[in-house]
Amino acid sequence: MTPHDAQLLALEAATRRRFLCDSGVSLGGVALAALLGGSTRASASGGLAEDAKPQLHFAPRAKSVIFIHLAGAPPQHDLFDLKPALDRYNGQACPDEYLKGEKFAFIKGHPTLLASPFKFHKHGKCGMELSELIPGVASIADEITLLRGVKTDQFNHAPAQLLMHTGEARFGHPSMGAWLSYGLGSTRAQLPSFVVLVSGDKTPDAGKSVWGSGFLPGQFQGVQCRTVGETVLYLDDPSGTTRTSRRAALDAMRDLNMLSPFADANTRARVEQFEMAYRMQMSVPEATDLASETPETLALYGATPGAASFANNCLLARRLVERGTRFVQLFDWGWDAHGTGESDDLLHQLPKKCLETDRPSAALVLDLKRRGLLDETLVIWGGEFGRTPMAEYRNGVKAFIGRDHHPHCFSMWMAGGGVKKGLVHGATDELGYFATEGVVEVRDLQATILALLGFDHERLTYRHAGLDQRLTGVTKPSRVVTEIIA
Repeated sequence: MTPHDAQLLALEAATRRRFLCDSGVSLGGVALAALLGGSTRASASGGLAEDAKPQLHFAPRAKSVIFIHLAGAPPQHDLFDLKPALDRYNGQACPDEYLKGEKFAFIKGHPTLLASPFKFHKHGKCGMELSELIPGVASIADEITLLRGVKTDQFNHAPAQLLMHTGEARFGHPSMGAWLSYGLGSTRAQLPSFVVLVSGDKTPDAGKSVWGSGFLPGQFQGVQCRTVGETVLYLDDPSGTTRTSRRAALDAMRDLNMLSPFADANTRARVEQFEMAYRMQMSVPEATDLASETPETLALYGATPGAASFANNCLLARRLVERGTRFVQLFDWGWDAHGTGESDDLLHQLPKKCLETDRPSAALVLDLKRRGLLDETLVIWGGEFGRTPMAEYRNGVKAFIGRDHHPHCFSMWMAGGGVKKGLVHGATDELGYFATEGVVEVRDLQATILALLGFDHERLTYRHAGLDQRLTGVTKPSRVVTEIIA
């Protein structure tokens, strides 16, 4: 050893960081211990020890969440929010008072009002008025809470999707699933606590950030599963690799990565992900084997084992929560009904998307209920914003019917997990332009979801950039919508 090397070793030994490491406490551990009000230490796999995880703030109503997101935004006027006034004023110019100071994504000039081309009927004992396009959801009207007064402050897809799923309209923040994975962990070590399923041939406009971990440790991001081909990409071992050799390689890699006392959170997260992948090699094939379901269950969903479909994803979501996954996120693309052609209009594309998704959505609720899982599983259905009560007529072409983006009101529904049954909460004005009663901001929805899972949204925090960050943000107040909780 040269004198220079000896000097470097002496300097390293004198650093405060080395002192803290030798004392069994890292700087991150000190910060997180202060944050959580208790001791924090790394587990053997590099993650947080059980006593370092956030604790529930009160008794939870739900243990898991299945969030169905219809990327592109379903038109509430044609599915959930009947407006007879639009029938009376169809084709007439939208009143000026609605347009003052407004910005639209694509509408130009003075738009005309557009009545829904679909019929509505009352359903269930609750008398909920729903469109003829969604007979499946209509059949479970007495099981759901319909929110008609949801609103956002974003009118473009990517920012609105980010706000809905991360609490912020910009990139870099953890998704709701990541927050809950961080807060709740998994009830089964062989499966991830947060799983993502995508249908509709495209990921959401905001990309994979809507299921990312942001500034939380990487092990809390969503794991995307598929129902065709390799269930989880790169999970399978290379040809010629045995289970024994894979275990030996992972042990060696873990030991090497953890040799340094300065192993950071990203390194520990990577080690944990390798370990989770190893466990998933055994558990995932069984969990995703839809062929093991009865013919009656497959028919209920309209699922076909081996196919890529929304129906298969709904059935897989039930299988995952049944096995301990905490948060399952379903994204289905194709709901951006602008009316520029048959691929995005109200008369062709909307009925097609409803046909693909309505039956499986209802089947999911019915299947959870008959298995005794609905009371502890919160099911959420909705898009990132609403659609206008006016026709868009892109570039003046009226061959197809569509609606533009609309942030001021839209509809979502929830079932199970502690929410009331057969309830319509909120209302909009006679044109369905503004939410007038029971207004639910996006962050209010997030606060309510956290509350149903046992968390105070103001106390589930993570220290980042000098702030105690939270899903609902740190700048605007949010409230739990207690009116919908059973």
